[in-house]
Amino acid sequence: MSRTWDDDWEARRAGKSCPMCAEGRPDESHGNARVFAGRVSDAYLVRGDVGQPGYTIVIWRGRHVADPTELSEPNATTYFREVLMVARALEAHYRPAKLNLEMLGNSVPHLHTHVIPRYVTDDSPGEPARLMRVPDTHRTPIPEAVFHRDVAELRVALSGRREPSPR
Repeated sequence: MSRTWDDDWEARRAGKSCPMCAEGRPDESHGNARVFAGRVSDAYLVRGDVGQPGYTIVIWRGRHVADPTELSEPNATTYFREVLMVARALEAHYRPAKLNLEMLGNSVPHLHTHVIPRYVTDDSPGEPARLMRVPDTHRTPIPEAVFHRDVAELRVALSGRREPSPR
């Protein structure tokens, strides 16, 4: 059988040259705006229009891990609670028909969760969102006024919502 994963996969999975670790905890990541800074994660509203308004990425910000199975029980609990806080705020703000929470890490092996609102009008009902199946690197930005309004409203909705430290 021939190898299908990149030759450096094991090193990248172990954290070598991890872009998510290297960036720290910035207010912006690749043009996306942080709407939540939790105890163990940051959530970024995606600026590019992917056809799913509210698409957000929640990134684990502790030591490098590729999968949630590498977390201690308290850290896993805290991470998933923070993901749910973000998901609930997105639900309240955007009112989607459904939310998809996807943890892939097949190209960037660092724990992160894609929170993807699904709408009755989206282009792939009954399937994974198109943006996850057919990535488009040339996304048109969401209009500035709409994006900044949503960022501000989500930050207010998520402010003061922090997971208590595990005991």
